[in-house]
Amino acid sequence: MTVLASLARRSAADGGVVRAMPVVLRIERDAAGRTPLLEAAAAAALAVCLDPRAQPGGEWHEPVATWVGDRIRKIARRARGTHWAAVQDVPGVTVDVAGAQVRALLPGPVDEVPRVVSRLQIGGTDLPTDQPGPPSPGSPVIWLNPAVAMTVGKAAAQVGHASMLYAATRGLTMVPSFAVRTADREHWAALCAVVERGGAVVVRDAGFTEVEPETITCIAGPGDHAAPGTSSEPR
Repeated sequence: MTVLASLARRSAADGGVVRAMPVVLRIERDAAGRTPLLEAAAAAALAVCLDPRAQPGGEWHEPVATWVGDRIRKIARRARGTHWAAVQDVPGVTVDVAGAQVRALLPGPVDEVPRVVSRLQIGGTDLPTDQPGPPSPGSPVIWLNPAVAMTVGKAAAQVGHASMLYAATRGLTMVPSFAVRTADREHWAALCAVVERGGAVVVRDAGFTEVEPETITCIAGPGDHAAPGTSSEPR
């Protein structure tokens, strides 16, 4: 049983301590595309949870299990150059998708973030839209809500939530190759119907940044829920 099993039985907040997983996006001046960066973010967040060190008896188990059992909050930051190199020494997992790199760090109290992480910028992280084409057959897909505009930092946190929820509901023990896309509005309506039948999972945002509380930011499901007419960004 992986540490994700506790997602189904959330505990109360731990004495008011706010915990979060820092998700560091590598955004150089010649940044990689937005879509592969989001796909790397989805994989990296889940990779920390499924890492052997996060399982019972592992050195990461207590901080990861405490965080997962409370609220899976994530804070996206951006780094480049020497700052990106420096965060490689902070416990976590780096994932590369088509040259786009994201490092998800070990979660913990937000007021105890290492200086090498706290100095990284949070707000204003965004990238131009891209056109990734249809998802690869068989890949689970995280669909972003076409009616909700999010910066790449916000979207990275949301797809990280989605990958964890998807893995938890399916008992995954390995990180799949997630595709991230934004459905057109007709397909989004169809995906919401799939959720009602229990065939996909949704992420409802707490409303701390950018969107209103309880906004559905994304839906994650098997690749057979893909449909033509999708794009990479909200319309």
